This record gives sequence, structure tokens and C-alpha cells, in this order.
Amino acid sequence: MTLSRRLAMSLPILATPALGLAQTAAYPSRPIRMIVPFAAGGAADSATRAISPRMSERLGQPIVVENRTGASGSLGGGEVARSQPDGLTLLMDASSHVVNPALMRGLTFDYATAFAPVSLVVTFPQVLAVKADLPVRTLAEFIALARTRPLNIGTQGNATAGHLGLIQFSQAAGIEMTHVPYRGGADAARDLAAGTLDGAFITMLSAGPIVDSGRARFIAVSAPQRVPLRPDIPTFAELGTPGIEISEWAALFAPAGTPEAILATLHTALRETLAEAPVQARLAQLAAVPVGSTPADFAGFVRDGRATMAELVRSANIRLD
Repeated sequence: MTLSRRLAMSLPILATPALGLAQTAAYPSRPIRMIVPFAAGGAADSATRAISPRMSERLGQPIVVENRTGASGSLGGGEVARSQPDGLTLLMDASSHVVNPALMRGLTFDYATAFAPVSLVVTFPQVLAVKADLPVRTLAEFIALARTRPLNIGTQGNATAGHLGLIQFSQAAGIEMTHVPYRGGADAARDLAAGTLDGAFITMLSAGPIVDSGRARFIAVSAPQRVPLRPDIPTFAELGTPGIEISEWAALFAPAGTPEAILATLHTALRETLAEAPVQARLAQLAAVPVGSTPADFAGFVRDGRATMAELVRSANIRLD
């Protein structure tokens, strides 16, 4: 099963049999540390802060969100990997979780064995947006223009979901573009609005405000289907370029060896939180698509993602900054 197919099958938030928090009445016995290995205000951090208050109420203990940044998320990941497997230190990681093993040398832990997957929480589809005065309005026109001259396209940075999606798109369309990496989607959006970039392959959250202001426009979204928040943006597949479905995501992990009962408790609390209308409304404001996959499905998603990203990194000869 392909990575995109597994993701597409995981998207609906379905009711699950009650696992019963009473099964693990002693858990959690004290506040939970939720490590986000990225800066405050980013996609993973925003999603974490959207769900943690209600998830905390369900678990009966505070969830303290801590940002441990550095080394593409591996510093925070390493802290959780070394933590006691008692469910009191958790990791809310992003898509770098499946990219880092192919890029980084000298890691002090193995991403494949250090964590117990709990659930894919949300996805953040990437969008191709172009500056307002670029003479294209469709994907076909964009591809035609890119064949006449190199276009400068910004992303959140090297080896990010935007960069990998841009590579997928360029390979599928048979075009070459100049990749301009930034240190976040907001920075790329700023330069797109200023007209110094021809386009950007970033999250809908980053691109939305400048599109709404008339300084850029959407061309396509890298999702299996249109995103409810912006139903007017067609998918790449609709426009004749299938297979462009890379999204940024946020997902919950515990240290390897965490008891199954605790993992089940966390999964139930998360799924029930994602099903709440106010939480869904807040996530929609972030242009995030809630998922809430089972631990087994998510484990398969991670394995597939690691293999897919390793091949993409190899074929495109991607290097970290």
C-alpha cells in the first residue's frame, strides 16, 4: 500500500470501541510533558496547543507543552527517546521524523526503534502559490512557463515537506525550478508577497493570508482530495499531475516500551479530542486536517514514509543546510 493511499484511508475520524480509561486508572499520575521539537508558532506546535487542553481534561492531568528545538527536530526527539516509557513524556513530531534517518548521520538514537507510534494527529497539505503578477492562472500555464525559464520557488527549508513536494512535482511535470529554502513558511510567504519569489510550495496556513490580501494566488494543493477550508483549490491529481500528495504532519509518539494500556489510553483521549467540534473548528483555522489513525495504521504509515522519503532523498541528492 502506498504512503498516499494509506494516508487517504486514514483521514476520516471514526468512532472506535471504548478502550476505557478506567483500565489504566493509575495513569497518568502526574502532569505529562509533551515535547514539540520545533519552534513555538509552527505547524506542529500550533496543532499541539489546539488539542492539548481538551486532551488534558480527558486524561485528568495537565499536559505541559515544551519546545525543544534544534537539528531538524532530532534534539527533542532524542530527549523523548531517552525518557522513561511511562507515558509521562511524549513527542509531537512532524514529517522530519521519516526524513531525518535518510539525511542525518551520528544520531544518538534510531528513529525506527526508539518510539512507540500512537497516532497521526493532523496533516497540513502543501500548496503551490504564485505571486500576483506571474502570468499564470492554471497548473498547465505554470508548467508551460517553467519550460521557458527557471522559476524561483520558495519552501520552508531543505528536506521539508514543501521541498520534497516541489521535487515530486518537478519530476512528475518534467520541469526544472530553482529551489529557494527559507527557515519557515512565514518567511517564504513574506518574499512571495513582496514579489521576490515567483512562487512558493508551503502550507496553506502560511500562504492563506497573502492570497486573501491579493498578493498571491493558489494554483494547486498536494492532498488526496480538496481541503474543506479551501474547497476552491484543486488537487494536483485533478489537474493532470497525480502523485503529488506530500503533506506536513503532526503525530504523537511515546518512548519505545511504553505499556500497551497506556498507549491505548492516550489514543482514546486523542481520538475523542479530535472528534470535538470546537477542536475541529480550531484545527480548520490552522488549515489542518484531523486524522486520528490507529497505532497499527500509523506504524505502517511511518514505515512507508521512511522508505518513500529515503528514495526521494537519494534520487534528488538532497542535503541539509
